Amino acid sequence: MTDSRRLRLDGASLSRADVLAVAVGGRGVELDPDQLGAVRRAADFLDEQVRRQEPIYGVSTGFGSNADRLLGARRARDGLPGAPASDRPLLEELQHNLVITHAVCVGEPFPIDVVRAMLVIRINTLMKGHSGIRVSTLEALAELLNRGVIPVIPRKGSVGASGDLAPLSHLAIVLLGGGEAFHAGERLPGAEALRRAGLEPIRLSHKEGLALNNGTTQMLATAVLAIERLQTLLETADLAAAMTLEAFAGRGRAFEEKVHALRPHPGQVAAAASLREKLAGSTLIDSPYHLVPRFRAWQPESWSLPEDQAQHFDIAWDWVPPSQRHGREMFYQRFLPFRGGKKHQPQDAYSLRCVPQVHGAVRDALAQAIRVIDVELNAVTDNPLLFPDTPDAQVIEDQVISAGHFHGMPLALAMSYLKAAIPVLASISERRLNKLVDPATNDGLPAFLIGNEDATDSGFMIVQYTAAALVNDLASRAHPASVYSIPTSANAEDHVSMGANEGRHVLEMTEDLAHVLALELYTAAQALDYRRDMINAARRLASRGDLDALCSKISNPPPRDSADYPTFRSECAELLRQLAAVDEFQPSSRVQAVLQRIREDIPFMRRDRAMDGEVRRICELVEQGALLKGA
Repeated sequence: MTDSRRLRLDGASLSRADVLAVAVGGRGVELDPDQLGAVRRAADFLDEQVRRQEPIYGVSTGFGSNADRLLGARRARDGLPGAPASDRPLLEELQHNLVITHAVCVGEPFPIDVVRAMLVIRINTLMKGHSGIRVSTLEALAELLNRGVIPVIPRKGSVGASGDLAPLSHLAIVLLGGGEAFHAGERLPGAEALRRAGLEPIRLSHKEGLALNNGTTQMLATAVLAIERLQTLLETADLAAAMTLEAFAGRGRAFEEKVHALRPHPGQVAAAASLREKLAGSTLIDSPYHLVPRFRAWQPESWSLPEDQAQHFDIAWDWVPPSQRHGREMFYQRFLPFRGGKKHQPQDAYSLRCVPQVHGAVRDALAQAIRVIDVELNAVTDNPLLFPDTPDAQVIEDQVISAGHFHGMPLALAMSYLKAAIPVLASISERRLNKLVDPATNDGLPAFLIGNEDATDSGFMIVQYTAAALVNDLASRAHPASVYSIPTSANAEDHVSMGANEGRHVLEMTEDLAHVLALELYTAAQALDYRRDMINAARRLASRGDLDALCSKISNPPPRDSADYPTFRSECAELLRQLAAVDEFQPSSRVQAVLQRIREDIPFMRRDRAMDGEVRRICELVEQGALLKGA
């Protein structure tokens, strides 16, 4: 009887979503009964070849550099003085020893979700029916997963060809009653974990050790989990960029659809569309230059009316006198001659304007990795491969073929591409963050996004330091492991992929990327509050019709008795009219929702305060995907 809650594995239809449902969601698995026929035929075929004494790699020969050594009918070492007795036939001992001697990884154990992903991936590939494993062994492996026996697999020890031998041996050794496993929250000897789960150790038959430990399973499991995180982080990166663009009252035309139709890289087109969606409805984006004031430090006399006394900043513009407008007359016909917080230039810095090109390139790298992973999830990756149904087979080599599907290079190169992409995404995020806190580049926001009236406040200064440190660390880890093969097995395995290191690196690097994006969002929320409040303060001031009050916010008025004063006064009146005529300035609804979600946990910072708890919280919100849900 089948369980509808369990994922049915047939060797052909496993998806990344399925792996996540098992690895993260805790879903159980079951074996497709129709496909078990193919599994059984391959095992029976192998039994027949062993009975006929056909020489088969890894069954009746040694492994790796021992492949030229045929197993005999009895143990030569039985005649050695003090040789231990064994109750295992030589062919079984070969498989048993393959597992117990290959479980030599070191380091901290992989998290539970990685090992659960490894289990479901390994079971699925063995369901293809080309590995020679028995149905009973495959059922035991499935029960290991279903009953919550999670092998302890240290993180380091695979070179990614012949597959992930060492980590998969740590997985398989628990089936034999060895190694260690987690069960019900405890780390236990493998035999004890089996006992508590109501399971018995198994004994391996022909090629089963090789079927269990020869494949790309660790690198694929880490890649699947990393891809899921990166998909979320790419959306988060677009969201962070959108909030930063709002904080700059940036320019949106660089993201228009017609622009990206001229260079239609799929990721770039998608990133531009994502930004348009996230910025839709904003009244800050593309604000006229002259309407955006710049920050000026609060003074007791900054605001004269009681209703303005709650402001924690002052605002200002510079007036451009007629003598400085030569050659710019056309510009000042479109825009009033006031310089505030928005530079008089038609384009933003690269970290803002080139978001589609940079984020989009990372999207394309991710798409390439997804293509490779989706193929690998339903591939056979051990060796040799069994083809028991081959018609007109003349020799055993027609049905038992040694090949190289265990070689992890397809995954390794895809992960190398992502390793290079992750620091790029983090780097442009840090550049946007830096632009927000630097008074030379933040378009009229306060230095380090703090009022600092008494010169005692650092504000968000050191947030950028942390982001810079993380970006450097990511860049230092971006060197592709896949380009540096170290031969193994006495040079029998003379070119390896190092894909296991690549997959592990990418998965670990996603955490630092999430933290960089969180720091940008933390900083952009502060900057956006300042920008919105400053421009709306200017609008409220103008709406009262008090021209003198608005003129007091111009830092360089001409003398009242100068020839320029009437022009100055009339242009201030036009600035007042335009400010009073616009609706309240607000970010888009998507960005506003994210800002509100951040402000539920982290209030606006008016004065320096401890930030460590806030940094932890914003990182948690990003890692949990809470801000995307809010948007």
